[in-house]
Amino acid sequence: MTTNEEAMVFDTLLSVPGMNDVVKIDLKISRKNVFLLNHVIKRGLSTDPEDKDSNLFSNAPEETIKELKDLAYDFLEKAGLVELSEKLSSLSAKDKK
Repeated sequence: MTTNEEAMVFDTLLSVPGMNDVVKIDLKISRKNVFLLNHVIKRGLSTDPEDKDSNLFSNAPEETIKELKDLAYDFLEKAGLVELSEKLSSLSAKDKK
């Protein structure tokens, strides 16, 4: 399946009735897993042209992408890992220069 076909299937799944319904999730996970989940979300939303999966969210509404980014940040905030994440991000940004 091509990346465009995958994006179309993904977009179709997001259009299923009930997908916009709000659900409550009571979740208890380790800080390590919060940190990793945040990284997975950020990487999944990446628009890096070298990333072959970056087209997956190309059809997603900007509002949905913002909600996911906010959710990832909220996870970090609740786990007390915002400062650590920011410092690690700045280190990796320096390495890329």
